Amino acid sequence: MEKPTATPRPKTEATSSNASKTIINDISAEYVSAISAFFQKVGVSHSNSIPDFCNTKYFYSHLIRDAIKPDQVLRGRITCHLTVTPILANFYASLHGGAVAAIAEMVSIACARTVVAEDNGIFLGDMSISYLSAAPIHAEVMVDCSVLRSGRNLTVVAMEFKVKKTGQLAYTAHATFYNMPIAKL
Repeated sequence: MEKPTATPRPKTEATSSNASKTIINDISAEYVSAISAFFQKVGVSHSNSIPDFCNTKYFYSHLIRDAIKPDQVLRGRITCHLTVTPILANFYASLHGGAVAAIAEMVSIACARTVVAEDNGIFLGDMSISYLSAAPIHAEVMVDCSVLRSGRNLTVVAMEFKVKKTGQLAYTAHATFYNMPIAKL
C-alpha cells in the first residue's frame, strides 16, 4: 500500500550529489546533504528495513516488558527495577525518550489498576513526562509509581525514575486516567 504524500509547494530535483532526493525549492542542496549525513550518522537510511521478526504485533511491548522487573506491588503503589539495555538506548547512549514514555504508560496503567475495580475500564486521557537528566546504558533505574487521587471518574498517577547508583532523579511522569464503568446489558 502506498503512503499518501502532500505537496504544498512545487518540488524540484536536486542537481548536486543528492540527485535522487526531492527537495523544496527554497531549501538548499547543502542543507539537504547536512540533514542526510546526520540521519546516516545516527543509523537512519533508505536501505534500512525492519526485519520480519520485529514486524510483529506487540514487539515493542515485549522489549519494554523484558527491561522492567516489579519489586513491590501495593494498593496504589508500584515499585519496579529498570535496566537500561542497549536496545532501549538512543544515539547518545542513554535511555530513549520513547522507551521512557512506554515504560511510564505501562507502569502507570498497572498502578491505576491496583485501585480501580476490575469491572471498570480505564483509558489514558493525559500523560506528561519531564526529562530531567539521562539514564546511561547498563544503569539500574528505580521506577516508583503511586496513585495521587482516585475517584469515580478519574485516577491520577505520579511516577519518578531515579538512577539507583546516584539517587539522581532522571524522569518524572504524571498520568490521568478516565474510569469508565462497563455497560451491563
